[in-house]
Amino acid sequence: MNMIIDFIGEDIFSWVVMPLLIALARMCDVSLGTIRIILIGKGYKNIAPFIGFFEILIWIIVVSQIMMNLDRWLYYIAYAFGYAIGTLIGMKLENKLSLGQVILRIITATDSNELIIAFKENNYNFTTVDAKGKFGPVKIILMITQRHLLHNTIKLIELHNPASFYSVEDVRYVKGLLPGGDNPVISSIKNPFAKHSINKK
Repeated sequence: MNMIIDFIGEDIFSWVVMPLLIALARMCDVSLGTIRIILIGKGYKNIAPFIGFFEILIWIIVVSQIMMNLDRWLYYIAYAFGYAIGTLIGMKLENKLSLGQVILRIITATDSNELIIAFKENNYNFTTVDAKGKFGPVKIILMITQRHLLHNTIKLIELHNPASFYSVEDVRYVKGLLPGGDNPVISSIKNPFAKHSINKK
């Protein structure tokens, strides 16, 4: 560390390099924290302690540097900036992972046979209910699907019944297997996610 300070100069290290390192480290630990909280909420509790270990380790290192330099106001700005960006990165990563399952409710007042056939051909499990809305009879289609399949499911709806109304909600627990198999992002690497799915007790 002293060699680096001597090479670039103490002022540059203190007012440029260290704030950047603090911001970068804070981005990492807040991103991990955001993902950890989301995973716990979705039932992936086995991996959360491991993420928490590295999260708090990075946090302690960052805070120790700030406590040793309480007169450096730029460190506070870097800390807050890293926190904000880390939260955003964590949410982006969670969206990329597409963890868990969702419940999809589709309400259509038009002929839904084409959409139902498309769901059957693509191996979706669903339930249909005949109902009556404000303007007449409607068909309600209920299904629980893997979140990583949601984009393709919505494409089917837009293609075969674009006038339908649909809503999507997260599901915390599902008993039984769903079409589509494991999340391809998760199953492509060896980690506890694929082993401890919320489909299993």
